[in-house]
Amino acid sequence: MEIRRVILIIVVLLCATSLFTGCEKEKTEVVSIKNGELQPTSLQDKKALKIAVAAMVSPKETFRYYRELLDHVSKKIGIPVKLVQKKDYAEVNNLIKEEKIDAAFVCSGAYVDGQKDFGMELIAAPMAYGEPYYYSYIIVPKSSDVKTFEELRGREFAFTDPMSNTGKLVPTYMLAKMGETPDSFFSKHIFTYSHDKSIEAVAQNLVDGAAVDSLIWDYANAKSPEFTSKTKIIKKSPPWGIPPFVVAKGLDPKIKEKLKNILLNIHLDKDGKAILEKISIDRFVEVE
Repeated sequence: MEIRRVILIIVVLLCATSLFTGCEKEKTEVVSIKNGELQPTSLQDKKALKIAVAAMVSPKETFRYYRELLDHVSKKIGIPVKLVQKKDYAEVNNLIKEEKIDAAFVCSGAYVDGQKDFGMELIAAPMAYGEPYYYSYIIVPKSSDVKTFEELRGREFAFTDPMSNTGKLVPTYMLAKMGETPDSFFSKHIFTYSHDKSIEAVAQNLVDGAAVDSLIWDYANAKSPEFTSKTKIIKKSPPWGIPPFVVAKGLDPKIKEKLKNILLNIHLDKDGKAILEKISIDRFVEVE
């Protein structure tokens, strides 16, 4: 237990000093997708459509999942697309609020905050596994004797991001219904700033449990179960609105409509359908 605690402290310190890949807070990374390669660019590039991907997974994984999708959007809309990648939901929200970027894939929790704060607009959302919903999974090491969420009392727990719906808001709500808070219930809790890092932390027994996005866990478990195979799900939350695609309030209405049509019809395009299959998305739909 002492060894694990030391390792956990090191992880937290690395997060704080921006050295841990999944937790670092660096300057906004802005890249252009061209011929499958990353090309440095600038947020001041007014000729390009700047689309951000919030930190649902680690930087390497985010690029791999979304590169082809954004490349497809660029070809269809006839405008260069710049991928803006951040590992903090709040930073993506601020970029949209200040209209430094045009659109983004955000967490549903971040969308609710952005919609209330500055009118963030949702234009489409993915449908995965036959429904436009997702869930919060509470996971523990496969070898753990913990069988219920309640049994995590006094244990060490990992959240993803303060604005993450499945990775923070849902488990906090679950605790509130029990008359508890993260501070009163867990002996220690940390933020990993990505769902895949939370899964890895549980798999390697660095924490006793974590709350993660069902879409990320299910995808990893199907495609690369190195870490998910070492975890088990002890609780599945009720369904929540799936992370949507949003646009800045001041985006040109014509561009906004083109983006919406491209996403809503991408599954009808042969190449588009193949791209969606790679990231386990059935299609994009309009949602309330």
